[in-house]
Order: sequence, then structure tokens, then C-alpha cells
Amino acid sequence: MSKTVTYYPQGVCSRQFDIVLSDEGVIESVTIIGGCAGNTQGLAVLAKGRRLDEVAKLLRGIDCKGKGTSCPDQLARALEEIIEN
Repeated sequence: MSKTVTYYPQGVCSRQFDIVLSDEGVIESVTIIGGCAGNTQGLAVLAKGRRLDEVAKLLRGIDCKGKGTSCPDQLARALEEIIEN
């Protein structure tokens, strides 16, 4: 059975991430509300079918325009939060 987790990113243009996970810890889909359309669609496609920890490791620390974070970094933080809980 799938589980959907909603995350509200901080410091970026995106307003909400809806992450659908399989019981095995694989990302089934990511829907990103707000932000740059191409960037958010790309993130969703790249994350689909991968394990949480794999995606978090790849995206953590990516910066956008000196903000200290980015949509990819915020997705990594969301996934890390899911892993911790």
C-alpha cells in the first residue's frame, strides 16, 4: 500500500511537495506545487523509482542563487525527515 507524505519547503519558490512512497521505501511519485516548472518536473522524473536515501544523497546541498538551499535540497531534506521518522 502506498503512503503519501506532504512537506512544506522553506526558502524556495515551491510551496508544497507531495511524495508518494511504496512500502519498500521507493518513491512512486513526487508532485511539486509552485517553483520553476521545468525544474520541478525534472526532479519528479528523476526521483521516481529510486530509494529515499539515494535521492536524498544526490540532492542534498544544491544551492539556488545563494539562498543556501534549493528545491532539490528541500526535497532531500523532506526525504531525510521521512527516513528519520
